[in-house]
Amino acid sequence: MKIPSSTLRIGAGVAIILGTILALAFTGIRDTQSYYVKIAEVLTPQTSSLAGDKIHHRELRVEGFVVPGSIDQSGTTVTFIMNEFESHSPNAATGKTLKVVYRGSEPPPDTFKDDAQALAIGTYGYDGVLHATALQAKCASKYAPQQPGAAPQSPAAPPASKPNNASVPAPAPLASAQAAAN
Repeated sequence: MKIPSSTLRIGAGVAIILGTILALAFTGIRDTQSYYVKIAEVLTPQTSSLAGDKIHHRELRVEGFVVPGSIDQSGTTVTFIMNEFESHSPNAATGKTLKVVYRGSEPPPDTFKDDAQALAIGTYGYDGVLHATALQAKCASKYAPQQPGAAPQSPAAPPASKPNNASVPAPAPLASAQAAAN
C-alpha cells in the first residue's frame, strides 16, 4: 500500500510546525525562570546552576533587609544596600551585604523603608551590583516581636459597648405564645 505524496507533505509540515512550537515553548520557559536566593548565595554560589559565570546570566529573586540610611532615590531609580539580617539583630554586623540598583517604570512601594524586608528581582552584574527591574517590600518591623526588656505596649481600645435596649419591649414569654396559637 503506497501513501500518497500529498499526505506525506502534510505530515512533514505538521511535524515541522509542532517541533517549532515545542522548541519555542522550551526556550521560553527556560529563559523566564528566576532563582530565589539569599544574599550569601549570590556572593558565593553553592549550586551548579548558579556557579561560575552562570550567576550573571540568570534572573534572580534576592531577599534581604534594607540597611538603614542606605536608600538613595532619584525618581524611579533607587540605590540601596541589603543585609541578610535586620539592623537590630545581633547578627547584622556580620551579615553579608549586597548593593542593589533598581530602575523601574514605577517608584518603589510605600512599604520600602529602612529595615524593610525587600525582594529585588533582577540580574547580578559583573560589577557586584544587583540590577533590579522589580522591587517588593514588606512593612519594616511593624509587627516584629517585642525586644526583651522593653516596656509592654498598651492594649488596643476596648470594644464599643452594647447599645442600651431598655426602651425596647421584651419578647413575649414562650408559654403565652403557645396558648395564643391554640
